[in-house]
Amino acid sequence: MIRLQRTDARNEDFVALVELLDIHMAKVDGVNHAFYDQFNKLDKIKHVIVTYDDGSPVACGSIKEYEKGVMEVKRMYVKPESRGKGIGVKILVALEDWAQELSAHKYIIETGTENEVAIHLYKKNGYTVIPNYGQYAGVETSICFEKHL
Repeated sequence: MIRLQRTDARNEDFVALVELLDIHMAKVDGVNHAFYDQFNKLDKIKHVIVTYDDGSPVACGSIKEYEKGVMEVKRMYVKPESRGKGIGVKILVALEDWAQELSAHKYIIETGTENEVAIHLYKKNGYTVIPNYGQYAGVETSICFEKHL
């Protein structure tokens, strides 16, 4: 049974999933990993979803305030053996709901151009490509999305 739990970045299951995500992203990002990693620290993340399947942590996602009314999605990950079950979509929807509760009106996401799975997930769920924002402006290996809530 799939269960989503709201928590924060101190959650041990979240931290363990992020460690797996970082290993995966180091492979996907290659030589660009150090650049992206600097923007993914957990100390600024306060709103986390950890997903459990029969009690085991299998996925996570989080949001952090980018600016007033705008939440940025961070640290989305689903363990390989749990992919294909719609868990990523469930996390996105749960994070969108939480963002609205926090009075956000827009949601933004950045991912690497090599991360085809994430790009497909975001496009499939109504996110549109926008010019790269903030620290990703001018970075050719980044692709950014937005969705109005």
